[in-house]
Amino acid sequence: MSQMAIKEHLGPDQSAPDATVWTRACLTLKGEFGDDTYGSWLAHASLRAGSDGGLCVVTPTGIARDWIRRYAWRRIGEIWAAIDPQGRVLRLKSRLEFEAESGADNDRAPPSEAVGPVANDPAMTGGALPFKSSRTGGLQDRFTFESFVAGPANEFAHAVARRVASWADGHFNPVVFHGPYGFGKTHLLNALAWEAMKTAPTRRVVYLTAERFLSSFVRALMEKQTAAFKEDLRSADLLLIDDVHFIGGKQSTQEELFHTLAALMEDGRRVVFSADRAPSGLLEIDARLRSHLSCGLVCGIEPADRSLRLGILERKLQVLGRQQGFSGALRPEVLQFLADRFTDSVRELEGALNTLIVRAGAGVGALSLDEAQSLLRPHLRGGERRVTVDEIQKAACEHFGLKQVDLLSERRTRAVARPRQAAMWLAKQLTTRSLPDIGRRFGGRDHTTVLHAVRRIEELRALDPQLNRDLETLVRKLRG
Repeated sequence: MSQMAIKEHLGPDQSAPDATVWTRACLTLKGEFGDDTYGSWLAHASLRAGSDGGLCVVTPTGIARDWIRRYAWRRIGEIWAAIDPQGRVLRLKSRLEFEAESGADNDRAPPSEAVGPVANDPAMTGGALPFKSSRTGGLQDRFTFESFVAGPANEFAHAVARRVASWADGHFNPVVFHGPYGFGKTHLLNALAWEAMKTAPTRRVVYLTAERFLSSFVRALMEKQTAAFKEDLRSADLLLIDDVHFIGGKQSTQEELFHTLAALMEDGRRVVFSADRAPSGLLEIDARLRSHLSCGLVCGIEPADRSLRLGILERKLQVLGRQQGFSGALRPEVLQFLADRFTDSVRELEGALNTLIVRAGAGVGALSLDEAQSLLRPHLRGGERRVTVDEIQKAACEHFGLKQVDLLSERRTRAVARPRQAAMWLAKQLTTRSLPDIGRRFGGRDHTTVLHAVRRIEELRALDPQLNRDLETLVRKLRG
């Protein structure tokens, strides 16, 4: 593409600041190189001011620097020359070189930036210089221990992560956090990495997703940079790999990870993984690697219970309220609806709250339950199975050891009345039936009886952990 074509593609902007020009350049590079190549080599560099007042493209590793120097640097120069209003010259440096030049702390990386490539200095003619500071390109600065809400479902994993981050002696190795999608594993690994770097700035922390481990390894093979790749990872004091199950079925990558893990453990380095299952359940992963993953400390993260979901909502409201300038509060019935409706994933729970805030703006605190439900209706999972009152009654009877006729009877003993109230509460939460309609389906009861049952269950949930567990079990079973 000619310089004229580049200008036409990006549009003229003679007053664009450096960051805007660099962003536009990266968008062009991503379009030309493709998502995979861009993500592997260009997605984590940043534009920085050099000590001499010039501009540098700064990259995290020597491997990426050499790839950019060989395959992309000339093109970056063409794009930059076409869109930079001041016509300045770019230099290419690794982060190690850049910070040594500027006298910065080489061992404490900043949070990941929005746009940028991965590279080093084009003037270097030797082999790749192993990256000796922390690699944080994939970390998200919003995921810290301060923003992590701990509760019964994750308190053990949280305590273990805190201990690893403190560099305390007597640690287990490796540590594996496991749980289904959306349970907070990525948040925990990010928080651990940030805290570990803060606690010991001179130690080297490397965080990678398993997908990035795979793509970097494949690129290193293609570019005959495997020695630098191995050195890059095996010089880490703490290696964190997120979603290790991703490499299931990829034999050569598993082999490399096995040898990396063995080398780090032999040297007394610390290793932390996350996975969607316990190591014993990762059947698509080689038995040797599975065995190594199992030999340290395996920490399961359970589904967030109701109190934890409410805590997460309240914490996120406080943060968003400060950021966007509104009162960080919702009506109790709206908070309870969110906590009871989005039980499968913390991400879904946070997404529902984000939707309300975006749709309602500063008036989110005044939303009634009906208004909140109306705003969220288009965003609820379309494929979710419709639950009927009859199914709720059958599930409750099976769970509590009753017959369906008992729920419809006039019996008022606690062994029957409490399950009946729980079933009415479930009918209110999981169906669109009105209170009078629900009452009719429970033996012709009045709507005030249903309302009393719903309120009573809400009160008891705060006092009775076993009732909470019973209700959440029934909700998950009914929703399939």
